[in-house]
Formats: sequence, C-alpha cells, structure tokens
Amino acid sequence: MSREYETVVGLEVHVELKTKTKIFCSCSTEFGAEPNTQVCPGCAGFPGMLPVLNRKVVEYGIKTGLALNCEIAEVSKFDRKNYFYPDLPKAYQISQFYMPICKNGYLDIEVDGAKKRIGITRAHLEEDAGKLVHQGTITSTENSLVDLNRGGMGLLEIVSEPDMRSAQEARAYLENLRAILLFAGVSDCKMQEGSLRCDANVSVRPRGQKELGTRVEIKNLNSFRALEKSIEYEARRQIDAIEDGEELIQETRTWDEEKQVTRSMRTKEDAEDYRYFPDPDLAPVYVSQEWIAEVSASMPELPDQARQRLVNDCGLPDYDASILTLTPATLKFFDEAVAGYDQPKIVSNWIMGELNRLLNVNNLEIEDSRLLPEDLVKLLKLIDSGTISGKIAKTVFEEMFSTGKEAEEIIREKGLVQISDEDTLKAMIDEIVAANPKVVEDYKNGKEKAFGFFVGQLMKATRGQANPAIVNKLLQERLSRE
Repeated sequence: MSREYETVVGLEVHVELKTKTKIFCSCSTEFGAEPNTQVCPGCAGFPGMLPVLNRKVVEYGIKTGLALNCEIAEVSKFDRKNYFYPDLPKAYQISQFYMPICKNGYLDIEVDGAKKRIGITRAHLEEDAGKLVHQGTITSTENSLVDLNRGGMGLLEIVSEPDMRSAQEARAYLENLRAILLFAGVSDCKMQEGSLRCDANVSVRPRGQKELGTRVEIKNLNSFRALEKSIEYEARRQIDAIEDGEELIQETRTWDEEKQVTRSMRTKEDAEDYRYFPDPDLAPVYVSQEWIAEVSASMPELPDQARQRLVNDCGLPDYDASILTLTPATLKFFDEAVAGYDQPKIVSNWIMGELNRLLNVNNLEIEDSRLLPEDLVKLLKLIDSGTISGKIAKTVFEEMFSTGKEAEEIIREKGLVQISDEDTLKAMIDEIVAANPKVVEDYKNGKEKAFGFFVGQLMKATRGQANPAIVNKLLQERLSRE
C-alpha cells in the first residue's frame, strides 16, 4: 500500500443481547427454530400492535456501557428509522437516534506491542430486522426468502470513532470488544449465528490530511478474518481509484468471501434519508443512579482485570494472559485447573498448546469439550509421579479429548506406563551400547549427536515409555566407563 495514504476505519457492531424474549414482545429468541415460527403480530408489523419494552434489554445496555467506560444516559428515547425492505414488515425499525442509552466511551487495544485507545461514540438499543435468505449470493440472487424469527430481537449497536488506522487495529478492536461482551454476560457473541455482526466504515486520505475521505460501508462482516481482509482490499481499491483519477462515491458494499473482493450494493444513505422521528408508542427510558449502582455492583471480572490478575498473581507472561482471557470459558477452565494443580505456567502451556490445537481441529468451543479441568489436573500429576512421560502424556491427552475417558484408564488399556526401573533400563542400555561401537567412538571424540542417538534407540526400543530423566543419567554413567 502506498505510504502516501492513510486508512481510516470506524466500526458499527451489532450485538444480539442474550435475553429469552424479544425486545418489544414475548416471542422466543432461541436460535435454530424453523423459519417464521417465532413470530407474533407485533414482530410481523400488524396494525394496532403496541410494543412493550423488555427491562432486561435495558439492563444489558447499562452493563455494556459500564464495561465500555461510557456515560449512561438518565433519559433515553426510542425513534423510528424509516426504510422499505422485505425484512422489515413495519417499514420502520425502532431504534435510538437522538438520545441513545450510552455515549462517550472507549476501549484499549494493542497491536504489535503498541497500545491505543479507541473512542466509542455511542451505544444504542434497537430491534433487529428479519433475515433474508438468498438463492445464490446477495449480488446475484434472483430470489430471496424472508425469515422473521430474528425480527424484533434486542440489539445493542456500538459505534466507534474513526480512530483505527489499519485492518489489524480493527480486528484487535473487535476481538477485544467481543471478549468484553462475553465476560459481561450480555451476549453469546456467536458470529456464525449472527449474534455479533459488524459493519466497517472505510476511507483513505493523503497522510497528514485532517479531512476524512469518502466513506464506504462494508456490511455484515461475520468473522475476524472477513473484517481484516475486506478492509485491506477496500483500502487498496480506494487508493487505486484515486490514483486513476476516479471519483469515489459514498456507498454500501458487501464482502465476497469466495472472490476476496468487495462489491457494490447501493449508494450509502445519510441520517436524513431515514426520516427519524420519536416513536409515539414508547415512553422515554429513565435510568436512575440507583439502578446504575445496582448493575455496577453486579459486574463480573472483565478481561483487562483478569489479565492483570493472571500476570500479578499467577506470574504468567502478558501473552499467556491475553490468550486465556479471550473467553470466560477459557479463563474458568484455567482457574479450575490451577486450583487443583498449583503450577500456572504448566497449565497455561497445555491449554494454549494441546487443548487449543484439538479444539481448532474439531471446530469446538472449550465449553463443548468432553475434557474437564480436573482431567488435565490428573494427567499432570501422573507426569509428576513418573507414571508417564511428557511425550506419552500428549498421546493420552488426545485420547482423553476424543473419548472422554480418564487418563488412568487409557494408560492401563494401552500399556503406556513409563519404565523407570533402573535395572531394566541398564540392561537395555548395555545391549544398545555393545551393538554400536562406532557411535561409542564418536561420543568419545566429542560428537554430541552420538548421545542423542543412544537416547533415540532406547526410546524406540521402549516405544517411548522409558523415563527420560533416568535414561539420561544411566546412559551418561555407562558411556563414561567406555
């Protein structure tokens, strides 16, 4: 990318709040139901149906605002956002425009060791629209189906300042925001299910210029990778267009995952196009200081607090702490394991290494794993006791993960008990040394690889079950006599 240009990014993140019912009616919010089965006359926009605000939605809005260092409005109001689209049967969306529930917040990110504070302009409550199911891609479909199950779900839209200057910073912001929302307990943030969706506003400008360039919105990005790749592509596209003398237009584009390009959908609307006006069917929302204090007192440990605890109390490196606090479930697994095995770094290494590898391979979340913290604790204690080696433990761990069996059962079934009997190992070492006089001579001449050869031969003979520490000791003693 040319050094003459600077990328400017702001994000609009739509968070589906974890309530059992929708924001203005009693319809279920459970994911995965048959299309159009969780719909009432209110969701469907029938005339004469009046909305009734879900108190839990407001509470989650307050909690999110506190977690994001926002000002919580004592009075907020709902407005009607008017537009005509098949997924919106009322022809308007109930949202907050003029008086949102939260404003003037921030969160901190870190990219390549550099820390940065990203401003949050506002966070406002609104209802979700329905879902369009396209027969093909959004830009090529001839037919689209409408599922209104999602229509009316409680959303919090979190709008950042245009403070990000790269796709990497945008990704770090969204990852940190997701972690905060998960720890706060306001959303499950399952991007693959649409409960966390992101729109990226991207523009470029000559470096040093204060005025923002023409803004393009990339809609409905549903993965961290899609966010990062779409911003990188869009910035390059805009720079190429400017250098070719083209005039950029303010528009809405979509990300084509298959082609790895953005595609034009429509010209971008401005606020006046939506003809916002106060919703006459909903009273203002009053949030007392007592209510804010009550929510504040119930706030759980947030990611930044957890990271600091892991560094200060457990002695973990910053990197380990950042990985273990990506989700509350990961942190819980770590805390419970450390409660039974007081060596935090070893526990961290197993979670970040073997456990995360297996979770990724099997496309599972840690809370869906058969392997529990107490299972890891038992395995680590078996290593310490000399029952199995660290190498064998990895094999056992994988079997535990896939079957749910306990370590002792797997070790017994597969005959994996570590060989620590010195007399047995001495006899085997004698045989291997006697069979390889040339390697013995190499060892005596100072070739370090010769020692590794003997270790390897013994491990091969014992199928990796020889105690490495005892092997090294006995082998050194034997070779010293040559």
